[in-house]
Amino acid sequence: MERIRGYKYRAYPNKEQREFFAKTFGSCRFVYNHYLAKRKAKWEECHDTMSYNDTAKDLANNLKKEHAWLKETDSTALQQSLRHLDNAYNNFFAGTGGYPKFKRKRTDQSYRTTNTNNNIRIEDNAIRLPKAGKVKIVNTRSFEGRIISATVSRTSSGRYYISLQVEEEYEILPNKGGEIGLDAGLTALYTDSENNKIENPRTLSKHEKRIRRLQRELSRKKKGSKNREKARIRLAREHEKVANIRNDFQHKMTYRLANDNQVVCIEDLNVKEMMGNHRLARSISDASWSEFFRKLEYKMGDRGGILIKVPGTYPSSQRCSCCGRQERKVRDLSIRSWTCPECGAKHDRDVNAAVNILIKGLEMLAS
Repeated sequence: MERIRGYKYRAYPNKEQREFFAKTFGSCRFVYNHYLAKRKAKWEECHDTMSYNDTAKDLANNLKKEHAWLKETDSTALQQSLRHLDNAYNNFFAGTGGYPKFKRKRTDQSYRTTNTNNNIRIEDNAIRLPKAGKVKIVNTRSFEGRIISATVSRTSSGRYYISLQVEEEYEILPNKGGEIGLDAGLTALYTDSENNKIENPRTLSKHEKRIRRLQRELSRKKKGSKNREKARIRLAREHEKVANIRNDFQHKMTYRLANDNQVVCIEDLNVKEMMGNHRLARSISDASWSEFFRKLEYKMGDRGGILIKVPGTYPSSQRCSCCGRQERKVRDLSIRSWTCPECGAKHDRDVNAAVNILIKGLEMLAS
């Protein structure tokens, strides 16, 4: 079987390569913003738009002649920037994304280039890129397959990464064949139908004190000064540390679940709507359920497993997992345990919900 998979490497470009990447980031951002403004203005003037072909033709025939410095960068990266803009518009009209926004200089920067005539390849501990040459990397992962594209990125703290999109042959990995239901939460990241609770690491909360201190230090620095830039980098690195710890924890938990189970049933939560609750938004963001379930889904696929999403409207907490009676008073979130008046079964709220999610998921699978 064939699949497309990403491989990400930490990169250590030299001074010339960093300058080239900065020029390419800026050029791609300029091209994206230029044609976003142009398409927006055309729509406001005559309710018409520009296609990708229109913008690509205008870039080659006009914009590059007006701004000769655009020719110093990777031309494929500029074309990909136009592709990204066109995809953003398509997502907006399809209702799967918001209206495209202008790119900013101070956020994470990236550009994408495609592999033509094997101009992107790994050579020992380096990746060869168009116009940039051999960029030193930490070669932690090997693969056998055809490189489709490469994305060069620079984080807010100044770290560089190169992500390769690879088409490769793969075999489905084995799993232990279990079946389990998961109930997501904030105190416990999830509770499973086997009465196991995985505590929420609360990564952001543990680093919040230091982040606040670094934020205060940044706000005191004079704008445009070198000390302000140093303070900004320290704050950015602390945020990256939080993201890396959370990411590592999620990979470990999802790997274990995918390795042990053939079927995993979860509740299809509307996280975006739940984030509207200002009292819980920070905790929900810290738990990062969407990213956790995204990782779990592709890991299940690698092992031939199935991830079943039970509708969020299903009353998993209110229904007795033994007799099926629905107890409406359990809608009160302060009730953490209850006894079924029908069959007398005693339930932990979260474990009972996980069992019901598993039962409903298996019913959906059977049907």
